[in-house]
Amino acid sequence: MTCPLCHQPTTWEGNTWRPFCSERCQLTDLGAWATDRYRIPGPDLTMDSSLPDSLEEDKDLETP
Repeated sequence: MTCPLCHQPTTWEGNTWRPFCSERCQLTDLGAWATDRYRIPGPDLTMDSSLPDSLEEDKDLETP
C-alpha cells in the first residue's frame, strides 16, 4: 500500500501510523484538517446564539 499523503510505499501490519508511512505524514494530514484545508462539501452551518427554552426559564427565575 502507499501513504495517502506522500505516496511512499508503506505496510499496514505493525505500522503505528497507518495508513500513513510516518508520524510526520499523519500529523501533516491532521493539521490540514485542523486548518480547514480539507473540507467536506455541504451547506454552510450557522451558529444559533439563542438559549434553549429550558435555559431561558432558568434565567427568568434568577433574582437580580
